[in-house]
Amino acid sequence: MERRALGHQGLEVSAIGLGCMGMSEFYGPRDDQESIATIRQAIDMGVNLIDTADFYGVGHNEELVRRAIEGRREQVVLSVKFGALRSYDGGWIGFDGRPVAIQNAIAHSLRRLNVDYIDLYFPSRVDPNVPIEETVGALAELVKQGKVKYIGLSEAAPQTLRRAHAIHPISAVQIEYSLWSREIEKELLPTLRELGIGLVGYSPLSRGLLSGKIDETSLQQSGDTRSRMPRYQGDNLTHNLGLVEKLKAIATSKNCTPAQLAIAWVIAQGNDLVSIVGTKRRKYLEENLGAVSSALGGFPDLKQLRTRRAAITLTKGDLEELEHSFPVNVVAGERYPEAMMAYVYA
Repeated sequence: MERRALGHQGLEVSAIGLGCMGMSEFYGPRDDQESIATIRQAIDMGVNLIDTADFYGVGHNEELVRRAIEGRREQVVLSVKFGALRSYDGGWIGFDGRPVAIQNAIAHSLRRLNVDYIDLYFPSRVDPNVPIEETVGALAELVKQGKVKYIGLSEAAPQTLRRAHAIHPISAVQIEYSLWSREIEKELLPTLRELGIGLVGYSPLSRGLLSGKIDETSLQQSGDTRSRMPRYQGDNLTHNLGLVEKLKAIATSKNCTPAQLAIAWVIAQGNDLVSIVGTKRRKYLEENLGAVSSALGGFPDLKQLRTRRAAITLTKGDLEELEHSFPVNVVAGERYPEAMMAYVYA
């Protein structure tokens, strides 16, 4: 698996990371054994970036990751988000970036993950009620104490990022980035490159829609929160499914799947960024990793792969075709409901 540097502080991760959120909630029923097997196979295939959060499944996800990486701690880079507040019934009740809350959050995460330190630690959103200098200052103290190695931010605007970076070097920013979410290219991505900060792009498949396997019927599955997001409702969904058909046609011409093509596009945007791909099943993991060279050779487990495809090589012409077919703002609907959009790019 290709390794890429995020920031200038020494953080090095696989070009594709594994997002574990859906293993605990949001995208239908969970299967802990299959999820654990998926994490372990990802590690076997060269993925070292494992992304979780203390609020996924209200703690369940960290406990799941602990079981999966037992005995393999040195093979993984743990990316952990904190700050989102959940109610007893799983509802969202705000964000907390206060220093005292950070001390509490890190204590629980270290215990649930059964580790001595977290590699990349960052607030899931910018708390509008707490100066970013205070939040990052508290994280800097954790670095001094050896409980955290690198600091990141999530969904932060350029001006917020500059203020944070002035307090302590920020190694990476996590934000949604895909063929359908390209808004960061105008200002945030140039700011990251100016400051020498890496990008961790999540949801390269737009929560699965770019895989070509999601339709109106499948979104009605019990427990799937996507059906309540603007991009996956009514006329927006109809429009967006039409875009998926375009992606399928281009993928067919490249002899790959739509998911592989969408991931390969993100990876091709620069060697200072990586893509977080969320999946809870090994068969989809294998397909997704077909977008990079790690899917060919080097690991004994690859003999069992059901998806054997070469790494996707995108030519200048391919990139131009994709960017022409999926320009900024071509997708219908916002990424999140209105209340949650207030916390992105903050």
